[in-house]
Amino acid sequence: MNVAQNLERSAFYYPDNPVTSYDGQETTYRQLNEGANRIATALLKMGIQAGEHVGLCAPNSPEWLVFYFGILKTGAVAVTLGYSLTPDELRLLLGHSKPRFLFTHDDRLGDIQSLRGSGGIEKVISPHGDISPQQVSDMGTSSFQAVNRDRNDTAAILYTGGTTGMPKGVMATHRNINTSAHNVVFSEKSTEKDRALCFLPLHHVFGQTHVMNATVMSAGCIEILPNFDLNRVISLIEGGRVTKLFSIPTVYTRLLTLEGLNELMRPVRYCFSAAAAMAGEIVRQWKERTGLTISEGYGMTESASAVTYNHYHHHVVGSIGTPVPGVEVEIRDASGNLVPPGQEGEICIRGNNIMKGYLNNPEATRESFWYLDSEQRRHEDGWFRSGDVGVCDQDGYFFIVDRLKDMIITGGENVYPREVEEILYTIPEVAECAVIGLPDKEWGERVAAFIVPKDRKTIVPEQVKAFLKTRLAPFKVPKEYIIKSELPKSAAGKILKRELKRQYIEETA
Repeated sequence: MNVAQNLERSAFYYPDNPVTSYDGQETTYRQLNEGANRIATALLKMGIQAGEHVGLCAPNSPEWLVFYFGILKTGAVAVTLGYSLTPDELRLLLGHSKPRFLFTHDDRLGDIQSLRGSGGIEKVISPHGDISPQQVSDMGTSSFQAVNRDRNDTAAILYTGGTTGMPKGVMATHRNINTSAHNVVFSEKSTEKDRALCFLPLHHVFGQTHVMNATVMSAGCIEILPNFDLNRVISLIEGGRVTKLFSIPTVYTRLLTLEGLNELMRPVRYCFSAAAAMAGEIVRQWKERTGLTISEGYGMTESASAVTYNHYHHHVVGSIGTPVPGVEVEIRDASGNLVPPGQEGEICIRGNNIMKGYLNNPEATRESFWYLDSEQRRHEDGWFRSGDVGVCDQDGYFFIVDRLKDMIITGGENVYPREVEEILYTIPEVAECAVIGLPDKEWGERVAAFIVPKDRKTIVPEQVKAFLKTRLAPFKVPKEYIIKSELPKSAAGKILKRELKRQYIEETA
């Protein structure tokens, strides 16, 4: 098994189909496969061995795919790193993963010099690095077949987006990635005629597995943007170049402010929201304006993306859907016991999509699993603990309540921020919001709402508070309302609540 064999199969059946479109230039499956072959054979000449690490730290581009699949074809492991990492973050992750070679851009060269020698990097591949991407390609040959690997061998290492402490390196196996990619293709009815928009970073599990690997498996085309650009997104959709809109809640909120949205979305057959939970009110407004359903699912880096999917044939607003084929999902209490439908607990997952473990961190790996039979501790017997609070209804549909770590305890009462946020999003003037707990001498924590108003709209805190009092128990109503022009977000577009809290405490100290 090798994830890169999906590219080879699509290149065999659809050699002249476009696999990427970037800045008006299309690359066919034949061209991408041959390019990956040249990278693979060059890396082998450079001495790479199966299982060794090769890093990628570059923005979205067709070249990123060429190197990714070229690395996998050799049997080596692709370590995918965020291009926007700070120098300290980059040094930390490179020191942790220790790739032999690193594909990057020239503007990151200065950040990695301290790792030369002791950090293990032998060659930096960039236009003005030790060797250029073109020189690597010229060393190789266009004919090569992916090295066969065991299904449990690591294919890629993706780092979790932790905002405090050391991010964990998730070891995603060939089976993990193939399982999720297949489930995405199946659930979304993907075909070779689809064109999928990808502006989310390819180092992130959603961009890498849900969009890139799944689209390659189905022989579709990936419309690549290096980052989010609203005008470019609109232009691509208007030009009929997007049939599958993969986006995030904050972008759907921005698109809802556009006039003529229904006409704009005519070429699009499918919409999906990733990175963070989508407020039900946004889903309802989108359906009213466009006639399209925003599908949601549930996944994380440790599950190689797909865990649940909210179906075409029975879509439930606010739900993350039901488990994808071959994946088990259950709600368990703090002791690991299964809870009945309607009762909250931790979302626990078991299946071929669950990671091999965290790189060089066996303790964190052990802590992430429930083993119901203490005598059997094989990895595949364990239930992965997501850290998310959820509930399952009588029909088997799952709902996220909130992150366990985001729960606010105020005056001894538990408040889940998402419940408050869902109601805030029903207020017409609210574009974005985040509810967090702030330190409070009397209550332990006080509930605070950070709100970004829609363009040319005004938020009056007293009116918002009065409205929330009609919808929430008194202890859940925020005591503080902070109006912001924007909220801090990760590269994947997720609102960073811990960073928001840190900023506020520093500003008010």
